[in-house]
Amino acid sequence: MSQITIVVRYNPRSWFQRVLQHLADSPVVRQIQVVYSGDRPFPSPKCQFVNAQSLFSGMSWNTLIERIRTDYMMLILEAGEIEFAPRSIERLLETAQISGAGMVYADRWHRDGRKSSLYSVNDYHPGSLRDTFDFGPVQLFSISAVRNAVIKRHGLIASLQHAGLYDLRLKLSEVASLFHIPEPLFTIQKAKKNLFDYVDPSREVVEKEMETVATAHLRRINAWLGPPFRKAPLRRGKFPVEASVIIPVRNRVATIADALQSALSQKVNFPFNVIAVDNHSSDGTTKVIAKLARYRNVVHIIPGRTDLGIGGCWNEAVYSEHCGRFAMQLDSDDLFEVPDALQRMVDRLRQSRYAMVIGAYTLINERFEKISPGLVAHKEWTDDNGPNNALRVNGLGAPRAFDTAVLRTIGFPNVSYGEDYAVALRISREFAIGRIYESIYLCRRWSGNTDACLSMEQSNRNDAYKDTIRTLEILARQKKNRGKRL
Repeated sequence: MSQITIVVRYNPRSWFQRVLQHLADSPVVRQIQVVYSGDRPFPSPKCQFVNAQSLFSGMSWNTLIERIRTDYMMLILEAGEIEFAPRSIERLLETAQISGAGMVYADRWHRDGRKSSLYSVNDYHPGSLRDTFDFGPVQLFSISAVRNAVIKRHGLIASLQHAGLYDLRLKLSEVASLFHIPEPLFTIQKAKKNLFDYVDPSREVVEKEMETVATAHLRRINAWLGPPFRKAPLRRGKFPVEASVIIPVRNRVATIADALQSALSQKVNFPFNVIAVDNHSSDGTTKVIAKLARYRNVVHIIPGRTDLGIGGCWNEAVYSEHCGRFAMQLDSDDLFEVPDALQRMVDRLRQSRYAMVIGAYTLINERFEKISPGLVAHKEWTDDNGPNNALRVNGLGAPRAFDTAVLRTIGFPNVSYGEDYAVALRISREFAIGRIYESIYLCRRWSGNTDACLSMEQSNRNDAYKDTIRTLEILARQKKNRGKRL
């Protein structure tokens, strides 16, 4: 069996010496490269010390790749105390040798106090290019595949301070597979996931580096799209009103009246309606909608089918005879923050002939208090590169408004997670998308949200679905760039 080099970030805590000793005791470990900054750590068996600021910089990885003299490298990212299962290192190595993969990663146990739970990660696909993809804290790399991807072909971007490892991963994925072992090979302390890192203003430099790397990857695989992007077709067809606010809803008796009143209170200079698609509610929501629909401009639709997700409910509204020329989203537990939100979105759609306009929102709790991160404006979007960077992040923002004629040529997938992201990616492949960066919408986070308190399994399924959406979108863009019609 081949031998491996360990690359690990130094940690001054006592458990780190135990980890080093366990690694040094493995017969397949030839050397341990300990990356540190500041004072040199105390010597340990099989260890060499590399003075570097980060395990994420391009310069660090260029140096490390040159230094390694074994066939494989095992990277251990600093993620708290880690315990290896018996023969886990050997299992990673033999899998890499059998599969010929460029990288091998595995499932893990999460320890929370005295309780441990299995954490299964996702398989890697072309659409898994998001920089937040979870490989876990231990990854085994084939050095020949790494050198083929990096030294022979492209090189790593030395100036990257934060996205060097991301650059390595994407380049490696272009020449070799990234193989997932669905077995828990180690245990780590449970960590909290931050869904909003990529919209945090303090991470602007990090996010720009990630965008640079992702964009270069899309260029290399012929999935990059360049401007100019098409305008929406000139108005065609007859519509009953100029705009519709669409609210898919199921069992939201506590919030639906607020949402409807928020929509009905919009101040506009054109006729509009509110379409509530009531997905067979059983908690009193139906009565609330029906009462308002008797007196106000509310269209109450109860689908004939019982197998619809949020996307399917959107289709019920968009393809109905009641839908206006433009369609704007309002979730059943959210509110418009300003009285001219609908007017501003429609004005943007009209004036620039956008196929879609996305606003900005503020996160609040049940008591209408602002919660972290507050304003979510998705300023990572740019007119020139937004459609490409959209493949790196997990969402494009809210609220969303559409040119109905364009939307009817696409439709929503019949799911209750990621349906908006799928439509936005599809539109961005062909049409220009506009943005409003001021907050015009209040997004309520509470225990009844569809994305509240998700299990690890459901969170992974959601991430896997978006990876699938991105994979299909990359394939479609590659065909488009080859001049093939879909």
